[in-house]
Amino acid sequence: MALRIEDYALIGDRRTAALVGRNGSVDWLCLPRFDSPACMAALLGTEEHGHWQIEPEGDYESSRRYLSSSSVLETTFRTPTGTVTLTDLMPTGDGRADLVRRIRGVAGTVRLCLQWRVRMEYGEVTPWVRREEIGGEQVITAVAGPDRLVLRGPRLPEARDHTHNDEFDVEAGQELTYSMVWVPSHQRLDELGDLEDRIRETIEKDEDWAQLCRTDLRHPETVKRSLLTLRLMTHEATGGIVAAPTSSLPETFGGSRNWDYRYCWLRDAALTLGSLLEAGYTDEAMLWRDWLLRAVAGDPHDLQVMYAVDGSRRLDERELEHLPGYEDSRPVRVGNGAVDQLQHDVIGEVMDALEKVREVMDEPDGNAWELQKALLSSLAENWEEPDCGIWEMRGDLQHFTHSKALVWVAFDRAVRAVEKHGLDGPVDEWRRLRDEVREQVLTRGYDEERGTFTQHYDTLEVDASLLTLASFGLVAGDDPRMLGTIRAVEEDLLRDGLVLRYRTGSGVDGLEGDEHPFLACSFWLVEAYAEAGRVEDATALYDRLVGLANDVGLYAEEYDPGTGRMVGNFPQAFSHLTLTQAAFALARHAADT
Repeated sequence: MALRIEDYALIGDRRTAALVGRNGSVDWLCLPRFDSPACMAALLGTEEHGHWQIEPEGDYESSRRYLSSSSVLETTFRTPTGTVTLTDLMPTGDGRADLVRRIRGVAGTVRLCLQWRVRMEYGEVTPWVRREEIGGEQVITAVAGPDRLVLRGPRLPEARDHTHNDEFDVEAGQELTYSMVWVPSHQRLDELGDLEDRIRETIEKDEDWAQLCRTDLRHPETVKRSLLTLRLMTHEATGGIVAAPTSSLPETFGGSRNWDYRYCWLRDAALTLGSLLEAGYTDEAMLWRDWLLRAVAGDPHDLQVMYAVDGSRRLDERELEHLPGYEDSRPVRVGNGAVDQLQHDVIGEVMDALEKVREVMDEPDGNAWELQKALLSSLAENWEEPDCGIWEMRGDLQHFTHSKALVWVAFDRAVRAVEKHGLDGPVDEWRRLRDEVREQVLTRGYDEERGTFTQHYDTLEVDASLLTLASFGLVAGDDPRMLGTIRAVEEDLLRDGLVLRYRTGSGVDGLEGDEHPFLACSFWLVEAYAEAGRVEDATALYDRLVGLANDVGLYAEEYDPGTGRMVGNFPQAFSHLTLTQAAFALARHAADT
């Protein structure tokens, strides 16, 4: 069975990514792209569904770290007879999809076991495997349909029952390097190339990028690791930012709230962009802006809430019945049915992100502005309709307060673009709509008796997304209405001091089962505390949340405080981007005091 979610670490080449366990097993890998079918899917089943493991024989202890400020993972195995390290990485920058694993003997002698089991199409298809020679080197190739994997190394494992196994001793000072490369099955491969330079260059590029990160922040190394993780989930060629590199890791173990997050949500990507800009990274902002222009090109009425990393629109949701799911959590889904939902907040988040780009770059892009005007025109026509909200509810459509507040953001940023940056547009109409939306939110989305904003216009329930209203500027952070909302969230949504998205028992989401505290919501509470002047409370909660990261600084979507386990897709961009936003908020308010 798969390990605990927090026992994995992420490596990647900014085109795809792999999860590597503490036990030296690669249990999730999609090639050649984040949203390609997995060729190693043990994470959602068993080793029979594909994995690549290198671990000591018998008893051992393991520890791990990322090398310096890079995405290169080093796992140290300590056994009664010796110590070895396993270095895992996916080299970047050359357009290939390689996974490199380097073994180095540190002390004594350690007997290692290697198992390489490839299963295409999410563990369902056994490829045709054989030995052949490429560039004068003996290799193992695995072919199925459009995919071809090539395994190279100093010792090639032997085949047995469609699995390749090997056992060997590693002594102090000895070094062995294995690699696996994906190529289209029809493509001729004459040379495999030299790995040494690519390993060094990958580390150097990561370190150079990380040096630009702000250091005037609380827990700066945690923030840096979050930014590096967000970078790993940004496709280097297209600019698309995936919400997570995994699918169907459950929100409740054994439950059915299992979704595919390997796509680019406009909302998540826009918020990630804001974090990268505030941290000082402008190149990524321009790359994402260009991706956005390509992805949403066409009729604004056809806008989707998510796209594939290349901007593709068809993300049909289906169930993989051959996979038993992580800890028997079924169904396992690929694709995402929320792609067709109406979510009004998305345009607001996009408008806010592009306004931040203008602030930083100070050179408005005509094409981007034309796109924004088209989106605003569409929003002006349908903003009064109910929608599915930020949490992609699968129940009845509602007038969600957060959605309407982000409609206000959209028109507010449009007015700002005209007034501050001199862009053209029907600013009088935008001002009228901005004021009308705000008035509606402050009346219909507010419960006077309790003194709190509500989840939607026809309920007295609250929602963690309401914590963001002050950060977007709808009201001040110390406005009595925000203070009342914070109090209501504390009363209704705290579970062991961490924040739920909403109370699932209300039935608003149309789904069965419960879920655990959502880490992004807890980081939102940090920011809301800071905006409200409760800096000590903000700092205490932030410090606790930083302590919930796994041993290499990664977060899943949710956290179960009862068992101390991470839950949901992993690592989750939303968790990492809200961590960075909380850090920036604390820095701003610390400077003001």
